[in-house]
Amino acid sequence: MKALILAAGKGTRMKDLTKAMPKPMLPVRGKPTLLHILEGLASAQIRDFVIITGFQAEVVEEYFGDGSRFGWNIQYVRQTVQDGTGKAPELAKAALSDGPFVLSYGDILVAPANYKALRQTFEEEACAAVVSIWRGEDTSKGGAVMIDDKGDMLDIIEKPPPGTVTSPWYNAGLYAFDPVLFDYTARLEKSPRGEYELTDALKALCQTGKRVRTLLLKGHWIDVRDPEELERAQGLLAPDA
Repeated sequence: MKALILAAGKGTRMKDLTKAMPKPMLPVRGKPTLLHILEGLASAQIRDFVIITGFQAEVVEEYFGDGSRFGWNIQYVRQTVQDGTGKAPELAKAALSDGPFVLSYGDILVAPANYKALRQTFEEEACAAVVSIWRGEDTSKGGAVMIDDKGDMLDIIEKPPPGTVTSPWYNAGLYAFDPVLFDYTARLEKSPRGEYELTDALKALCQTGKRVRTLLLKGHWIDVRDPEELERAQGLLAPDA
């Protein structure tokens, strides 16, 4: 299994912190955020990575190189147009269409055991995708996930207005996909926000009868989206996490 990491964004909410480096390279406990993610994936025996770079791409590419010094294989694809998470996987289709893959946003930190659980869930369940979920976040700031009593996803709503969605389940930004995903990302249209949304492809998977499982993450989950969350990550992660 391979992994795709979306690391092309500018990270504007980080303000001056991202003047010298892209957000995925901001240090947490002395290591780049992206390194924490790749090490977690490697702990699940995933060592073939495709990283979508964009803003200050050379900082990421020069630090990780081809991955050989870590015992990994890394390919890069540059996203020159920042038009949403839905079209980013399309850029890596040639490298990922031969089998299932994990997809992670480049600013999501989770307890490492979750990567193994995600892979195991995908491999043991007959499904087109696995979506990680978290409880306790404001779903109006991300995606609200509706699930049935078996843990299958029924629907997902991106940034619903506060008070309009009753689901407590927050889209945690870590997935496993069958390559059938590319049939759906190819047909995406721009959302009202003017972007191609990965969540629209997930919604379409459900609407066409594809099974999408959910995985409730354990331990910690941090969206390193702003200086406050970056500071929280410094205190929450164990020194060797």
